[in-house]
Amino acid sequence: MPGTALVTGASSGIGEEFARQLAQRGHDLVLVARRAERLEVLAAELPSEARVVPCDLASEADALPERVAELGVEVELLVNNAGFGTFGRFWEIDAGRDAEMVRVNCEALVSLSRAFLPAMVARGRGGVINVASVSGFQPLPYTTVYAASKAFARSFTDALHAELTGTGVTALAVNPGPVRTDWHDVAGDERSVPAWIEAGTVVRETLDSFERGRRSFVPGRVPRLVYNVSRLSPRALQLRVIERIYRPRA
Repeated sequence: MPGTALVTGASSGIGEEFARQLAQRGHDLVLVARRAERLEVLAAELPSEARVVPCDLASEADALPERVAELGVEVELLVNNAGFGTFGRFWEIDAGRDAEMVRVNCEALVSLSRAFLPAMVARGRGGVINVASVSGFQPLPYTTVYAASKAFARSFTDALHAELTGTGVTALAVNPGPVRTDWHDVAGDERSVPAWIEAGTVVRETLDSFERGRRSFVPGRVPRLVYNVSRLSPRALQLRVIERIYRPRA
């Protein structure tokens, strides 16, 4: 489905990898993130046309669709990848930072989907990929709001996928496990967490799953195995184990 793809959080990690692989598959790009200089460097490296739109989705998400319209492009694929987390005891985390996270991880996802989906449905083609997380499958002490935001992304996408049945448009939630990105640095999480999967694998499997019209999936054999085993255990047991694993260092 070559056409223009809009990727948020495109300046690094999974978002950058989405941009690279979508360009290789023939898509033109609209690259969105706060760090304009990184986007410009990335755009110059891509084999297709890439336009840069610096934007802070915590405060400017509602203005982004109009800025994209001014470019004169039709967005065929929306990749809601932008997001971040916080780590620590809920009552000790800066309240403004958690509120900002909800705006980026949840509100911007809804706002952008609502802005670009009507035209896709009218054309009878296109789609939305929402980057959720295995963290959204269960409550996670010490990343309390982050996990809840990813549960929101999963639920929203599941329902959206059902509503889009028969329109020629689809929605997919991808739920990665730990990926080798700067997420932990941004969240302030100093724990040593193994990277279960590389960003390139996440994106490749995501795009293949999207083309097959899937609703939701967990990329990578190890993350899928961990998820399938853990979901069989009682929630109370999950919480006790996770609390001990995630508990901040004294």
